[in-house]
Amino acid sequence: MNIALTQEKATTPLCVDLDGTLVRTDLLHEAVFLLLRLNAFYLFLLPLWLLKGKAHLKAQIAQRVTPDAETLPYNSSVLEEIESARGHGRPVVLATASPKNWAQAVAQHLGLFDSVEASDGQTNLSSRAKANRLSERFGKRGYDYIGNGKADIAVWENAREPLVVPGEAAADRYARASGARMLQGDLGRGDRLTAWLKAMRVHQWLKNTLLFVSAILGVRFFDVSTVWTLGIAFLSFSLCASSVYLLNDLLDIPVDRKHASKKRRPLAAGHLQVHHVALASVCLLIAAFALAATLPWKFMAVLALYYAVTCAYSFYLKRLLLIDVLTLAGLFTIRVLAGSAAIEGIVSTWLLAFCMFFFLSLALVKRFVELDRQSGQAGWKATGRGYQNSDLETLSQGGMAAGFAAVVVLALFIDSPQVVANYSHPEAIWLVCPLVLYILMRIWILARRGEMHDDPVVFMMTDWRSQIMIAAGALIMFLSQIL
Repeated sequence: MNIALTQEKATTPLCVDLDGTLVRTDLLHEAVFLLLRLNAFYLFLLPLWLLKGKAHLKAQIAQRVTPDAETLPYNSSVLEEIESARGHGRPVVLATASPKNWAQAVAQHLGLFDSVEASDGQTNLSSRAKANRLSERFGKRGYDYIGNGKADIAVWENAREPLVVPGEAAADRYARASGARMLQGDLGRGDRLTAWLKAMRVHQWLKNTLLFVSAILGVRFFDVSTVWTLGIAFLSFSLCASSVYLLNDLLDIPVDRKHASKKRRPLAAGHLQVHHVALASVCLLIAAFALAATLPWKFMAVLALYYAVTCAYSFYLKRLLLIDVLTLAGLFTIRVLAGSAAIEGIVSTWLLAFCMFFFLSLALVKRFVELDRQSGQAGWKATGRGYQNSDLETLSQGGMAAGFAAVVVLALFIDSPQVVANYSHPEAIWLVCPLVLYILMRIWILARRGEMHDDPVVFMMTDWRSQIMIAAGALIMFLSQIL
């Protein structure tokens, strides 16, 4: 476009869509999960509100929740276009199908708009309704319009100059067919794949190797059928875990955006759309249980228990003092139970006790690190956790005590009948105790120094010193079997 604006363009209003255009997200979709975060039973009211029309649905949701305009992921290329228009004295209008109070909150936060056109309880200002509203106000071909999707095509057809934010297939096709100017996009195809893998927390699948523990301790790991069965169980559990991670991110969008590092998560940053993530969560869950159906029914029962507990954690338990860390420790222990259920083995109560104390220590590290990083900053309570800065020392003491308890339980486990029956030299396993103690104490020392990763389990799996200790422990367990 010629840099020198004509007189006509200099006075032509610039109208800007909100959802998917000004912000890299859809406020209605986010608001649904904000509502469910308040009370999951709103899920049953949503269809009833929708029966009275989308405008009524939006009005009902808008009466109860409002997305935080200050933390929304704004599209920099659209902001630049708005700033350019304002610099040339052009009126700028926020024209959106979102409820008016949400749009006004955004307009007030940015301070870039001269007026707002938005939905109310009677009119859903989308597609043709928006095109008619803007044409009535500015005349056909009397405004420029920035949009991003299929619903904006009707508005573009009435605009003097359509401007397209790329991403949706329908908008991209329209831009190519009409020659409309396209603004800078957000993510390329490769970047989007990376965003999906990050959102699914594929790196967290390392935690699910706990499913193999019962087989290793029971000297059944070298059986081909056992390895195959546990491989299917591992994939099933991992897909289920990813489903829950996506659900958790959907519920935690406003909290993550206020967090120093979590605000860069793909969903919080607006690199993935809420409805796409919700659909992916459901599909992953279906795939997980389809795989589980090929295994013994006990495994499916444990998987269902894991999903139920993680959902309870995502919706409510993670906001409860100490209940959150006990739940996290329990979820790791469930993984060991799941592995045993998959091969229909018997899991030692000593092993379960060790896992509970060991992972309780790590869960307390996780909370300690989060709280320590927020220390001295306002708004920690607003993030939904039940902890205060004064709880740091208590968390530290409890976490180290749990770590020592895990080592004591491991020492007692060495003399259990299961170990004596399965290992030629069970006394050699005593060497594992100082290795476990080293790993836990080092993690706590780094946490207190402020040098610990947000997730200590991921840290342990990627830290070379911890890897050496884990490998040494595995080697000791192996040699005590075969020698």
